[in-house]
Amino acid sequence: MTEPARKDDELALDPDLGFDADADADSAIAIAVVGMSGRFPGAPDLHTYWANLRDGVCSLTDFTEAELLADGADPEEPRRPEYVPAKGYLAGADRFDADLFGFNRTEAAALDPQHRLLLETAWAALEDAGQDPLAVTARTGVYVGGSLTEHMLAAQTDRALAASLGAMQVRILTDREFLAPWISYRLGLEGPSLTVQSACSTSLTAVHLAAQALLLGECDTALAGGVSVDTVRRQGYVHHAGGIFSPDGRCRPFDERAGGTVPGSGVGVVVLRRLSDALADGDPVRAVLRGSALTNDGATKVGFTAPGVEQQTAAIVEAWSAAGLAPSAAQYVETHGTATELGDRIELAAATAAFTTGGAPDIPIGIGSVKSNIGHLDAAAGVASFIKAVLMLEHATLAPTVNLTTPHPELALDTTPFRVVDRTAPWPRPAEGPRRAGVSSLGIGGTNVHVVLEQAPDRPTPTAPQAPRPATAELLPLSARTEEALTTLAARLATALRAPDAPSLTDTAHTLRTARTPLDVRVYVLAAHPEQAADRLTALAEGRPADNREEDPEADGLRELRELGELWLKGGSVPWPEPAPGARRVSLPTYPFEPRSFGALTLPRPGTTARADTPEDTGPAASARNDLTRAVSALLAEALGLDDKTPPAPETTYFSAGGDSLTAVHLVGRLRDDFGIDVPITLFLEELTLQELAARVVESKEAEEADEADEGAGAEDSLGALLAEFEAE
Repeated sequence: MTEPARKDDELALDPDLGFDADADADSAIAIAVVGMSGRFPGAPDLHTYWANLRDGVCSLTDFTEAELLADGADPEEPRRPEYVPAKGYLAGADRFDADLFGFNRTEAAALDPQHRLLLETAWAALEDAGQDPLAVTARTGVYVGGSLTEHMLAAQTDRALAASLGAMQVRILTDREFLAPWISYRLGLEGPSLTVQSACSTSLTAVHLAAQALLLGECDTALAGGVSVDTVRRQGYVHHAGGIFSPDGRCRPFDERAGGTVPGSGVGVVVLRRLSDALADGDPVRAVLRGSALTNDGATKVGFTAPGVEQQTAAIVEAWSAAGLAPSAAQYVETHGTATELGDRIELAAATAAFTTGGAPDIPIGIGSVKSNIGHLDAAAGVASFIKAVLMLEHATLAPTVNLTTPHPELALDTTPFRVVDRTAPWPRPAEGPRRAGVSSLGIGGTNVHVVLEQAPDRPTPTAPQAPRPATAELLPLSARTEEALTTLAARLATALRAPDAPSLTDTAHTLRTARTPLDVRVYVLAAHPEQAADRLTALAEGRPADNREEDPEADGLRELRELGELWLKGGSVPWPEPAPGARRVSLPTYPFEPRSFGALTLPRPGTTARADTPEDTGPAASARNDLTRAVSALLAEALGLDDKTPPAPETTYFSAGGDSLTAVHLVGRLRDDFGIDVPITLFLEELTLQELAARVVESKEAEEADEADEGAGAEDSLGALLAEFEAE
């Protein structure tokens, strides 16, 4: 990692940053992890993800034949002996809170599920970082990547969809190269916006690139991560002897029964800032990225898909060198760990060479792989490992690698500096320095990434005892897009305030005022202590009013706060008072999205056409047609002066509704200008009902777009070859 473009001099002069800058000058190039969000198999949020990791839960799902058939499997496929009905399945991957992000129904149905998931996860990660997702003031970059998806391939070979939406719009809504730009556009982020692709190491490569951009001054905040949802369906895989997939649907890194990995789906995004900026601004630092490095195996391996020892070793050594540390300073390494015979053996050999550089560690370094819990998430694999390591550092706890019975004898672990973490254990702080971990991710094609993580610096404590402060009421403003979302948010916040590690009421109020997007449905709570706030939030969640009249009689400033609360309820911005001394933004429950299913397009089997998982009349093509029909009908009603509250009778024709030739000329021009539809004026001279007339106008639009799609048939034929290759795999 290179030197930062600025802030290094400031760091050495600030005595309140929580560490000795003179003794640890290389902290000037450290990156803070200030926010995270993710959804993984068996875990709709990071709280559940950590609980599963800590408790050693294997979240791989075994599907029944009925589940596979219900989701469109070929009836013969699950009965093949080599078919394995298992996956790291991501429930609800077809769902999306389209209204919150400004997508209409047609766009949302066509939008690839990976885009939908990344948008929601980026929003939640920014909230976790103490940032209003729609008002991020710092120049913010986006570095994300994704996998090839069934929805994308099906959409780009669907001529009907191209005819209804336009081929370019279909590509923009489905191609993974637009993953980053959609986030930047919908959240108004004006820093670099890059979609990153390096196969299985994509999302950790994105983290490395984001860190580099921060140090070079290209942005001041960065979102980094990845997503992988090859299909929203329940679907297993075919095991081939000697291939990378497990024969029994379980991933067992470093175990004598290891036979390969298991595919999975998931999404994760982290928010990064320069450590100096994060500490100066009071951000909730969750961990510190001390160094990272990126290499490629080049031709130093037996084949394109095979891993190589030399450059894996180089990536690790370079990352720890960038951190100003010896690799032996690590206490834990989260490995790529696919459980393939060649992969684990080469990765362990490379790591052994790297972590004994400059001398072997005094105590064996723990290793593990989250793929044993959730499977191999392809483009999201690296960020899943990264988030696991951050959570372990935060909780000072080592989470186990599951499905492990006996270490593989050929790996000869007793001759390495490592031990596999096979049970949950405390992670004590070393005698010298903080807890530190390495995270590796390796991509097919040879792109190797390694990052060095360190526990967050301790917050500075006052040198003199503080006099007890009198109870002071705080106003907690909450908002959401709907009443249902608001009650869910109130319930989650009440739970958070009752937790043993609950934030202070002052920090909670400051975060809610400055780090949440003000939405239309609003409430507020007045309280003098967390228990009182939790009780009143619970009342709101249960449909009862929060009694803000019975505040602690010792609390002060109640009238002013109540006036601000009433102003908050009226909408618009509120001139919140300056935060209390020492107030900082903290991690609170993020927005409770209200997703509904928009399905996903699926690949056709021989003799069929691509279909959507949603019913035919709610698929993207049909939805676009219905929306256009309604818009054209509204234009006809407007031109004819019809009451929009009283629909005309079904038999009403254009002429019986008062239409004439002059109105027809007006409508021809409006259809061309408003919708890009060219219709002959003679269409209005036919004896058609208004419903029939609207349908004929829409049909003319579809016919014109179908002609345009046919002109691009040659390009679609080449995509058909890609589709055939995808089916073969």
